[in-house]
Amino acid sequence: MPPLIVAVLLGAGAYAGFRAVRSLLSRSIEEEIPPAEGGTGNQVDLEKDLGRLELDPATGVYRPVPPVL
Repeated sequence: MPPLIVAVLLGAGAYAGFRAVRSLLSRSIEEEIPPAEGGTGNQVDLEKDLGRLELDPATGVYRPVPPVL
């Protein structure tokens, strides 16, 4: 039974140490990267509406259909 208790304590200590190191590393990375000023920066606008799409049979890629005027 005592080896089991030692194993559990070692596992808990290793887990707590891992979380502490991960927290320190993520904190230092966040301090080095300056926050973006106004706008979305490098983020991609995933909500862009392309209108109606049609499949190009030659390439297999969907392309926007030009509007009919």
